[in-house]
Amino acid sequence: MVSVLIVNWNTRDLLRSCLASILRFPPHEDYEVIVVDNSSSDESAVMVAEEFPDFRLIESGSNAGYAKGNNLAFAAASGEYLLTLNPDTEFVDDSLDRALHILRVNTQAGCLGARQVAADGSTQRSVRGFPTFLGIFGDLTGLGRRFPGSRLDSYRLHGFDYETEGEAPQPMGTFLLFRREALAEVGSLDKPFDENFPIFFNEVDLLYRLLLKGWTCLYAPSVRILHHGGESTKLVRKSMIWESHRSLVRFLRKHQRCALGGIGVSLLAPIVYAAAYVRAKGYDAGFRT
Repeated sequence: MVSVLIVNWNTRDLLRSCLASILRFPPHEDYEVIVVDNSSSDESAVMVAEEFPDFRLIESGSNAGYAKGNNLAFAAASGEYLLTLNPDTEFVDDSLDRALHILRVNTQAGCLGARQVAADGSTQRSVRGFPTFLGIFGDLTGLGRRFPGSRLDSYRLHGFDYETEGEAPQPMGTFLLFRREALAEVGSLDKPFDENFPIFFNEVDLLYRLLLKGWTCLYAPSVRILHHGGESTKLVRKSMIWESHRSLVRFLRKHQRCALGGIGVSLLAPIVYAAAYVRAKGYDAGFRT
């Protein structure tokens, strides 16, 4: 069985399209769909209950964040494979079956990411490397783009080949198909996501912990999803900019992957926060439940 896990906040119409696409292109084996609604104000939960009664609906009671919402779904899931799927996506073919097959035959892989396609048919850049001091410095200064494939490009991965199947450090969490066996090695199956990363970098942290246990992650261009892109976060853009930058610093502090360890994080953090201030055009406290 595969469990499809969707965390939703105020994207009712996109969620409807996402759920309908699962019914149009279901996997050939048993599956379940679990929707966690984070106290949406647009009647998303009512829509799921009325229009998709065979899917399980969990109402969290508050906007608990993406990590906690997913943990609620993981705790309720029974699948051997578990797919975290954003509500602003749609299946356009039998890619879920294809993803399951690819992950099954690649027994060293603990997770699989998909090709994310925009409405105009273009492939979105959806794979990054794990953050390092040089990689983040190269991203903030633009040097990574000027020197693709170098250590300065180790975060954005401008040179990544989106046409070839292979290992990928951290595909974005829009579509991540996990192997239950792998998740069992990095902590509780009921709470695989670290809730100290409520919105961003929770999947980065999880994928990094899987890597430390020897589980790789695959990118498969033959697995395709239509991705409308960040519709929930657009509703509170300023807060989300600050939350993403703070979560980057939290990740670096947790794993201390900077070349200079803790000192490197202390040097880099002010630069990251300054970038957040510029991008958000001011200060914001970030995500709050």
